[in-house]
Amino acid sequence: MGCHDHATGHPLGAYRDLWAVVEAAHDLTFRALLELIWEQMQARLDARMIEHCRQAIRLLDQAVAHDPEFYLAYCQLARAHEQLYFLGGDHTPARIAQARQAVEKALSLAPERGEAHLAAAYVSYHCERDYKTALAELAIARQGLPNDSAIPELAGFIARRQGRWSDSIENTERAAALDPRNFWVLQQISSTYQFVRRYVDMAGALDRALAVSPSDATSRVARALVDLESRGETQSARDVIHEVVAEDPSATDAVAEQWFYLALCRRDPTETARALASMPPEGTVPVNVRMPKNFCEGVAARARDDASAAESGFVSARAEMARLVGEQSDYAEALSVLGMSEAALGHKEDALRHGERAVQVFPVTKDAITGAEILRNLAITYAWAGEKDLAIKQLEDVVRIPGPISYGQLRLHPWWDPLRDDPRFEKIVQSLAPKQ
Repeated sequence: MGCHDHATGHPLGAYRDLWAVVEAAHDLTFRALLELIWEQMQARLDARMIEHCRQAIRLLDQAVAHDPEFYLAYCQLARAHEQLYFLGGDHTPARIAQARQAVEKALSLAPERGEAHLAAAYVSYHCERDYKTALAELAIARQGLPNDSAIPELAGFIARRQGRWSDSIENTERAAALDPRNFWVLQQISSTYQFVRRYVDMAGALDRALAVSPSDATSRVARALVDLESRGETQSARDVIHEVVAEDPSATDAVAEQWFYLALCRRDPTETARALASMPPEGTVPVNVRMPKNFCEGVAARARDDASAAESGFVSARAEMARLVGEQSDYAEALSVLGMSEAALGHKEDALRHGERAVQVFPVTKDAITGAEILRNLAITYAWAGEKDLAIKQLEDVVRIPGPISYGQLRLHPWWDPLRDDPRFEKIVQSLAPKQ
C-alpha cells in the first residue's frame, strides 16, 4: 500500500450506459455522476487508476463538449489529467498542458470559487512539484471551501513530500475529522505511519478505515500486511487474501498488487502467478514509482530461477522505460526502473548510470516520498549489478530515514537476495527488527 495521493472494482463502464439519461437530465444527474466518478477514482490505490483516469477524461471531455460552461467538470478534468501524469500513465509536458488548460477554463468561469483553486493546487503539486504555489492556491481555495476536507488533506500531502511528518499527520487527521467516513484519508494516514515505521499507529489507522468500510478489500489486506512489514510474518495476510477472493472472486483485481508483494515474500510461485494474472499492463506502484507488469514478470521469474523468462521480462521493461526516458530525459521514476532492469540483464555500466541519475534528478530534498523510493531502488540496482559494497552503503543510508523499507521486506523479499550472505546486510536487517 503506497503513499499515492489518489480499493474496489470500478464501475465506469456502466456509466456509459447512462449517457442517454445524462443527456436528458443534464444538470443534477450529471453532476451526481461526476461525484461518483471522482469518489471511485480517489478510492484507487494501484496502477489500475491509470485506466480509470483515461476513462474519466473521456467522459469529462464529453461533458464539457455538451456544456462548455460546466465549471465542476473542468475542475475534475484537471484533476484527472494531473493524476494521469503523476501516476506515469502519460508523463509528458502535453499532459500537464491539458491539466493547466482545464484549470484555466474553470478559473475563467468562476475565479471566486474554491474548487478551481483546489484543482490548480493539485496540478502545481503533482505535475510541477511546486509546493509554494500549491500552498498559495490552497489558501485561496480555503476561503471558498472552509469546511472541505480536501484542503487539510492536500496540505498534509505537501507536508509529507517535504519530510514534515508530524505536520502531515496533523493535517490529514484534521481532514479525517472533517470527513470521518472518508476511508481514503485514513488509508493515507496509515501509509504515512508505514513510511516512518510506526506500525502500531499504521494498524490503528487501518482499523479506523475498516470501521468505516469493513468490506474494503485493499484495507483488509493492508491491515494484515502490517504483520509482514513489522515482524516478517506472512500467514495472516495470506489468509485474508484467500478470504477476500473466496467471498468475491472479482476482488482479485483490487488486491493483485498486494498479493504479488506477499507471494514474492512467501516464495510461492503459484500465488505469484495468480497475482500477476490479475495485474494490469501498467503493473504496480509500490509507492509512487510505477513498475510495469513486464518488470514484475522479470522479478517473479528471477525469484523462481527461471533465467529465460526473467530475461524476457526485463528486456521488455527496459525497452518500455527507455522509451519514456527518451521522451523525457529527466523522468526520474522511469530512470530508476530502467536502471534496475539493466542491472538484472547484466548491463552494469548503464544500470549504474541510470540509477544514479534518477537520484540526482529527484533527491529526497525535493520529494521525501518518491526520493526515498528511488534511493531504495538504487540499492537494489547496486545489489543486482554485483556492486555489493555500494548496495550495503546505500541501504545503510536509506534505513536511517523514513522510507519504503521494512524489517519484513528486508528479511523476505527476493529483491535483496544478492546481499543475504553478507553479515553487514544482516546487521541492517536487525536494525529494523521489532523491539520487545
